[in-house]
Amino acid sequence: MRRLMTIIALACAALTGPVAAQVTTIDPNAAIDGDLKNPRPAPAPSYASPPPLAADERPAPQDAPPPPQDQTATVAPPDVPATTGPTYDKGDVLSAAEGVFGKGAKGLADIIEKILAKQGRPNAYIAGKEASGAFVVGARYGSGILSHAVAGQQKIYWRGPSVGFDVGGDATKVFVLVYNLYDTEDAFNKQFIGGEGRLYFVGGFSATYIRRGDIVMIPVRLGVGWRAGINAGYVKFRHKGSWVPF
Repeated sequence: MRRLMTIIALACAALTGPVAAQVTTIDPNAAIDGDLKNPRPAPAPSYASPPPLAADERPAPQDAPPPPQDQTATVAPPDVPATTGPTYDKGDVLSAAEGVFGKGAKGLADIIEKILAKQGRPNAYIAGKEASGAFVVGARYGSGILSHAVAGQQKIYWRGPSVGFDVGGDATKVFVLVYNLYDTEDAFNKQFIGGEGRLYFVGGFSATYIRRGDIVMIPVRLGVGWRAGINAGYVKFRHKGSWVPF
């Protein structure tokens, strides 16, 4: 019996030794402070994907930006036959136009380039000025120098009536490109018919056209004053000036 009790006592001592070695004393206050200093990261929120929108609930696409303003006019350009013989090149035409409107005038080079690209080189041009006025029935008067690639220079005057939905007045510098004028006398004492619609409008410069047969003239204007509306009429060129518009 004594031997049995001794064995039991030794077994209990062997079991209690390792358990005591594994027990650690914890200060509860220190544990709380540690948790506050190093908080556990919050779990990442989960988002549910929104349901797809119905076709009629989807936002409408934004309107496309408006196209740039067209600088080409509301009237169809004349069908000018190709001019043969001596003509003025771009440098000559632009230099002569700058003599009327001033060197480096904004928009002048652009409108000259547009005309030459469409109509080709002129064989004459007119550098001058004009005045016009209207109240339903109007009149236009002008004078300048006609320069011809073969015949040289001479003084030229023009005038003509106009009738239309038109009121106002203007005083204008004008540069006229002339196509297919082979005999300068063909420009005088004849009616050149045209409308006041714009072929081109660039930087304050506007271009229209008048014609008689194959002879086409394209006036480029920049002036002061105002004249609104649409009118149609004719222009007649003369060797001498007159206040009679017919």
